[in-house]
Amino acid sequence: MLAAVLLLSLQGVALAQQPATIIRLSPEDQQRGLNGVQKNFFFTTGLGTTEDEYQNAGFFGQRLRPYLAGNPDALASLNRYRRQKWLFLSERLVFVGAVGVYAQQVLDKEKEQQYFNATQQVAAGVAVASLLSNIFISRRTNQHLQRAVEAHNAGLPAARQGALRRLQPSSIGLGAAHTGQPLLALGWNL
Repeated sequence: MLAAVLLLSLQGVALAQQPATIIRLSPEDQQRGLNGVQKNFFFTTGLGTTEDEYQNAGFFGQRLRPYLAGNPDALASLNRYRRQKWLFLSERLVFVGAVGVYAQQVLDKEKEQQYFNATQQVAAGVAVASLLSNIFISRRTNQHLQRAVEAHNAGLPAARQGALRRLQPSSIGLGAAHTGQPLLALGWNL
């Protein structure tokens, strides 16, 4: 028992000592907006100068999860992304099922071909409702993963330091006023 507690505490210390990494999405994935395509995101923990440096985050963002492990806000956004992806898959299955029922009704050789009986009307209605629900499901799905990455990067000391570096003056100097007192001169490039 004592060994297990000691092992868990040592793992916690080892995880806390691991350097936090900034995650960058590919340029195409950064620009995905509302109602964007439902495809996998690509990310890098390096500079992202070449396409080979990017790795696939997975359909549900599962390959990104280990990098976000210490940030509850980022994990919450990633969980919302996963939920939306499950809803997307469920909607697609319902649509394909409704189209299959409709097609089975039309192509049934034992019956006279009908194109809009009661069963076909229900199947067509379910397919239309499924397509309409897809609009609402896909509306903000991509933003959840982008927010997860933003929340992770915002919690890092390196990310906060980058914002301070932008405020850092580009030139520093000393000058003298007419009163003979020294003045500190700071300059920024815009």
